[in-house]
Amino acid sequence: MMRPLPSGRQGNPHYGNQSQPAPQMTFCRWLINMGYLQKLIAFTLAIMVVMPLVAHYYLGVAEMSGEERYEGDTRLSNMIGMAPTELRLHIAELYDIRQSVQKELRQLEENRKKVQEQLQSYTDQLLSVQGDLQQSRSELDRARTQIEQSMKEQTEVVERSLRHISAPLQILPQLKNDHPLEAPPSSAFCRQHNCFDYSRCSIVSPFRVYIYEPESVMPIHSDAITLRDEVTGALKRTTYTTSDPSKACIFLVLLWDSTEDDFDEDDLEGRLHSLEYWRGDGRNHLVVSVSKDRVSRNILGNVNTGRAMLAQSFYTSQQFRNGFDIVLPPIFPVLRTAWKGGKFGPSYTPARRKYIISFQGSREEHEPNHQGAGGNGDHILSRKLKWFEARRTTTQKDLDVESTILNEFYKLKKFSEDEFLLDFQCGDGFCDGNGVGWCLCGNSEQRTSVLGESTFALILATDLEFVSTVTFLQRLSEALQSGAIPVIMGGDVALPFGDFIHWNEAVIILPAGRVTELYYLLKTIQDNDLLSFRRQGAILWETYFSNPEAILSSVLATVRTRISVPANPIMEAGSRDLFPPGSVRRTEKVTKMTPESDDVFPPAEPPFSSPTFLRNFTSTYVDHHRSWNNPPGPFHLFPQNPLDPVMPSDAQFGGSSLGFRPIANGIGGSGKEYQESLGGNIPREQFTIVILTYQREAVLVSSVERLLGLPFLNKVIIVWNSPQPPSDDLIWPEIHVPVKVLQGGKNSLNNRFLPFDEIETEAVLSIDDDAHLRHDEMLFGFRVWRENRDRIVGFPGRYHAWDVDNNGGFLYNANYSCELSMVLTGAAYLHKYYFYQYTYYMPQEIRDKVDEFMNCEDIAMNFLVSHISRKPPVKVTSRWTFRCPGCPQSLSMDDSHFRERHICIQYFAKIFGYTPLLYTQYRVDSVLFKTRLPKEKQKCFKFI
Repeated sequence: MMRPLPSGRQGNPHYGNQSQPAPQMTFCRWLINMGYLQKLIAFTLAIMVVMPLVAHYYLGVAEMSGEERYEGDTRLSNMIGMAPTELRLHIAELYDIRQSVQKELRQLEENRKKVQEQLQSYTDQLLSVQGDLQQSRSELDRARTQIEQSMKEQTEVVERSLRHISAPLQILPQLKNDHPLEAPPSSAFCRQHNCFDYSRCSIVSPFRVYIYEPESVMPIHSDAITLRDEVTGALKRTTYTTSDPSKACIFLVLLWDSTEDDFDEDDLEGRLHSLEYWRGDGRNHLVVSVSKDRVSRNILGNVNTGRAMLAQSFYTSQQFRNGFDIVLPPIFPVLRTAWKGGKFGPSYTPARRKYIISFQGSREEHEPNHQGAGGNGDHILSRKLKWFEARRTTTQKDLDVESTILNEFYKLKKFSEDEFLLDFQCGDGFCDGNGVGWCLCGNSEQRTSVLGESTFALILATDLEFVSTVTFLQRLSEALQSGAIPVIMGGDVALPFGDFIHWNEAVIILPAGRVTELYYLLKTIQDNDLLSFRRQGAILWETYFSNPEAILSSVLATVRTRISVPANPIMEAGSRDLFPPGSVRRTEKVTKMTPESDDVFPPAEPPFSSPTFLRNFTSTYVDHHRSWNNPPGPFHLFPQNPLDPVMPSDAQFGGSSLGFRPIANGIGGSGKEYQESLGGNIPREQFTIVILTYQREAVLVSSVERLLGLPFLNKVIIVWNSPQPPSDDLIWPEIHVPVKVLQGGKNSLNNRFLPFDEIETEAVLSIDDDAHLRHDEMLFGFRVWRENRDRIVGFPGRYHAWDVDNNGGFLYNANYSCELSMVLTGAAYLHKYYFYQYTYYMPQEIRDKVDEFMNCEDIAMNFLVSHISRKPPVKVTSRWTFRCPGCPQSLSMDDSHFRERHICIQYFAKIFGYTPLLYTQYRVDSVLFKTRLPKEKQKCFKFI
C-alpha cells in the first residue's frame, strides 16, 4: 500500500504524486530509516554557512598583507634609492625623534610625580585641617559642656545658699549661769526633756565629756585599781574627753563598787552634791557605777542623784527611769574572740546544735549585799527591814511565776531529756551570784562551753522587783558571745542600750504565759532565721559588750544620740606624696591616644569632689536604727554612706533637681543622648582610680597614659608600695586629671584599701597596674556601680567551691563558672565607705594574714562587703581575666598563690564565724548591646 502524503504537501509538484515508480519511494524510505537524511541536511547547511566566512577571512588577510607589502616595498625602495649620506641623516633624524619623545615622556613622568606629591601634600593638609577641626570641635564641645556645667553649678550653688540656714556658732553659757529647766516633782520623774540642759550641747559643735578624777567621790581600793585604769584608759581613747569643763556637754562621774563596806550612802550623796560642776541639781551629769565582779551592790539605791543620769547594771523597777538612765553591761574580764583577742569565735553553723535549749543556775533567796553597809548599826538594820518588807510582797508572785515555768520545763526535760540541758540546782554545788535571783553555775569557761552546744539559752527574768541585775546581764552577754540565741522569759526587763538596739533581731523575749508553747515555737523557727539571730547577736556582742572601751563608748553614744549630736568624723588615712606641689617633676604630656573602641564619649569634665557630711544631723536623728544595729556601730560619722536614701524619679523634675543630669533632659534616648549625661537616680559624680604598684614603672606609665580623656575621672592615685622611690629617669605622663603618687608606711597589700584623704569621691576604681581596661568598660562599670553602691562591681569573677575530697571547707576557684561569689579588686568599683571599714573595723588578724602571705587582700574585701551588705558582688561584661604581654610572670601563675588563697578563705571564715560570701548567677551587660537599632540610632556601648 502507498503511504499517503501530508495534507500540506498534497498536490505539490515537487514531491510528485501517487503515479511515481516504487523503487524511488523505497530508496527515500531507506534514507529516512537509516538517519542519513538528517546528517546530509546538517552537513550541507554547515558548508553553506562556514565556507563564505572562511573565504572572507582569507581574502581580507591577503588584502592587508598586500597593502603592507606594498607599503614596505615602497619604503624600502625609497631608502634604497637614497644616498648613504641622506640615509645616515634620515636615521639620525629618526634617532633624534626617538630621544625627544623619550625626553618628553620623562618630563611628563616627572610632572606627574610632582602633581601626585602636591596632591598628597594637599591631602595631608586637608587631613590635618580636618583633625584640627575635629579637635577644635571637641574642645568647643568640652568648653560648651564646661560652660553649661558651670552655669548649672552656679545656679545650684545659689539655690543651695537660699535653702541653707546658717548654723549658729557654739556659744556655751557660763557654767555659773543656770539655764532654767522644768522642775520635775522629784528625781524619779526625770526624763530627757525635763532634766537635761540642751544649751550646753550644741548640735554644731563636737560632743565633749569632762571626767572627774576617779577619787573625787569615793576612794579606790586595791582590788579595783586595775579596773579603774582600764576604764579610764578606755574613756580617754573615745576622743570625746576634754580637760576644759567650759567646753563640756557631759560631766562624767565614776563610782567603784567593791566588797569593802567602808562608805555610807549619806556620805556618798553629800560627795556627789559637792562636785565642782554639780550646780545644785546634777544636770548633764552622768554617774557610771562600775562593778568589779558579779557581787554587785545597788550603792545608788537610796541616794538622791537629782537630774544626773545613771549608768549601771543593777536597777530596781522603782529606780530605773526609762529613756533617761542607761543599763550598763557588766565591766569585768570577759573571754575575748578573734575580733579583739586573737582567738576564733564560735561558728554560726550548724544552725541547730546539740541542745535545743540550756540553763544552768540556782535560785538565791538570801538578802543580797547590794543594800550597802557602813554607818551605825541601827541605820543598817533599818535598811534591811525595809528591803525585806518590800521583798515580802513580790517574792510570792515571783515564786508563783517561776513555779509555773519550772514545771513546764521539767515536763519538757522528761519528754526529751537529750534535747534539753536544764540544771536548776547547780549540780557541782558552786553558784556565782549576788544574792538576787538566779546565780550562775560553774565558771565562765564551763558555761560558755555548754552554751556553745546550745541553740537557745534560757534566761529567767521572773524577779518583778528588778528590771536588770548583774547576773542577768552576764547570762545575756555569755549567750551572745557563744552564739546561743537568748530566750528571755518572765517579767519586764531593761536590756543594755535598749533605746536604739533592736533586740528583737537577736533575742527572743516571751512572757511567762507562753512557756507551754515554747517547745513548739523553738522547733518551728527555720534555719535561716536561727542564723540571722546568731549573726546579729555576734555583731551586738562584739560592738557593745566585748571590752570596756566598747561598753563605755556605747554609753556615751547613747547620750549623744539622744540629744541628736553627730558623732566625730571617721579618721582619714594620711600619706606622703612623693611629688608634692612645687616639686620638680619631669612630665610628658600625652597628646594622642589610639581609640580603643568606636563608641563616642562625652568630653571629660573638670574634676569635682563628691559632697561630704551632708546628712550629719538627719543621719543621727533618722538613721540611728541603722547605725546602731549594723557594723561598725554609731561611734563615727562617715562622709558618705552607700545606703543613703534615693529620691524618686519625679523629684528630679519637681523641685529637687540639684545635681541631677537626666538623659536628654528627661526625654531619654539611645547611645548619643545616653553618652551626653549620666542619668540615673543619683546626682552627677565622678570616680577616683587607685592603682597599687611595685617596681613596674614601664607598665605603670603605660596604664596611666591610657587614662587620657576618660570621662567622669576625678583623680588618679598611685599607691607606691615599694620602699624605693621612683627612678630618676622616670617620666610621668601628664593627663587631663591630677596624678598623685602616695607612699604608705610599709610594703603591704592592705595599702590598696587605705581611706586616703586624697580620695575625694564616693566611687573608687581599684585597679592593678597591669590591668588593661578599655574606656567603655570603665564607664560601663561606673554606671552599673551607681545603681549598686553597697556592692563590689567589677570584671574578674571568682568562686568559693566546697572541698569534697578532704574534710570540707571552702577552696578558692578561678575557673570559668556560671556561678560566682567574688569579684577581684584588681579591677572593681567600691564605695570609699568600705575602705574605712577594712582599715578600722575588720579584724586585725585578717590584715596580718594578708601581710604574711602578701596575698588575699581581695578575698578579705569580698568577705567584708558581703558580711556588711549581705549581698553578692556584681560582675559586669564577659571579662574574666586580664593579659599583660609586657609584664613579667604574674604571681598568680605560681601554685603557692592558690594554696595560700585556699588557706585564706578557711582562715577568714573561722574569724568571721561563718563564710559571708554569697553566690550569684547574675551578670550585667550593656542595654541595647544585641538589639537591632535603626541607622540613625546609636547603641549605649557597642562592644559590651
